[in-house]
Parts: sequence; C-alpha cells; structure tokens
Amino acid sequence: MAHAATLSRAIALFRAFLREQSDPDAFYGALAADTVGQLADHVSLDGATVVDVGGGPGYYARAFAAAGATYVGLDPDAGVLGTSGTGALTVRASGTELPVRSASVDVCFSSNVLEHVRSPWIFAAEMVRVTRPGGTVYLAFTPWLSPWGGHETAPWHYLGGRRALRYRRRHGREPKNRFGESLFPVTVGAVLRWARRSPDVELVATFPRYHPWWAAWIIAVPILREFASWNAVVVLRRS
Repeated sequence: MAHAATLSRAIALFRAFLREQSDPDAFYGALAADTVGQLADHVSLDGATVVDVGGGPGYYARAFAAAGATYVGLDPDAGVLGTSGTGALTVRASGTELPVRSASVDVCFSSNVLEHVRSPWIFAAEMVRVTRPGGTVYLAFTPWLSPWGGHETAPWHYLGGRRALRYRRRHGREPKNRFGESLFPVTVGAVLRWARRSPDVELVATFPRYHPWWAAWIIAVPILREFASWNAVVVLRRS
C-alpha cells in the first residue's frame, strides 16, 4: 500500500516534533515508522539488507525489522548505538569510511546526518559505493536555511552559524550541535547537483519529507525549497 502523505499525517509529525527535545523517543519512534513506510514506496524492504548510516540509538532498527528487512546500524559514537531491542547488528564506524563491501547492500539509508558531516560528498559517495546495482539510496537531511537549519540554535542561524552564543545565554549550556564542528550548512540545490552529476546513480525522487503529497512541488522551486522544505529527501537508484 502506498505511503499516505496526507495533511493529517504532516500535522501529527509536526506535533510530535514539538516534543523532540522533551520526549525524543516518541518523536523519533513515530518518525522512523513513517519514514520506513515512505521508503517502501520506492523499494521492497521484505528480505532486503539495509545499512543505516548514522543509526544512533536504533530508532529505525525496529521499524525496518517490522518491514521484514535485515538491519545494520552504523555510527561513529559507540555510546549512542542501539537496536531498540531487535538484536540487530550495530557497528562503530565513520560515514565517510564505511566498513562495508562495495555493491553489497540493497538499501543504504541515512536520516538527518548529512548536515552533521564535514565532508558531505564523501559521505554520500560512500553510501552509493556500498549499494548494489539496482539498489536504493535514501538520503534525508535538514537544509541550512530551513526553520530548523540551526537545530536547537534556530532561528539565530539565519544571522549566521556563530550566533549559537544566544543559545548559551538563554539556556546556560552549550548547544549539542556546534556550527563548524558538528553542524554544517547543506543546501537542497547542492545535494541535487551532486546527485545529477554522479555517474553511478539515477535520481528517482526528491521531495519535502514531512509535507503532504500535494506540497511536493516545493522541492522543484530554487530558493523557496531551501526555506520551505524543512527536511529534504533524495532517493537514488544505483546504476
């Protein structure tokens, strides 16, 4: 059954997002189930081998297991690796040097990691490398100019990434995401240019991740998409 990208679904995700800081399990659990359904529109997950680059606490492990996939989570921080009780394999690894054989997995997946990588094109190329011919790459990220581009330091990022100082003044602590160290300005346009120029993939779909289906046109409009997509998805097929 096709993923139901309805307005009510978008509203439910936004309401869950408002609790992201106070109740991350609720938000990320709901997001994982929704995203796996979204991905299933483009590839059959039953029996597929999925590598989740930047899998972190393992919110996606349960959702992929429920879809019948064999899940492997990779993350550079061993302290956050988890499997949500599924017993799935997790490995400490860098997204720019994946310890995975070339052309060996059915799906290479990454959710909201690209903007935290100093070398995003190496990261994306590694995802393509490990995916088998005919396999699928799902890459979702937060554009820098979206309302959440600065993450918890938003909206001060609109005045420049260094404006995180205002976060420290307001909350009395350092932000989790530090501009230039663990948060970098990635744009939708740059990711689409990379995808279209890459000789090893074809662009299957691109859309605003949380929006209802009738708002998908936003991603096709330069400048507007950087602000209004909120979170962007690029789906690629390995050639």
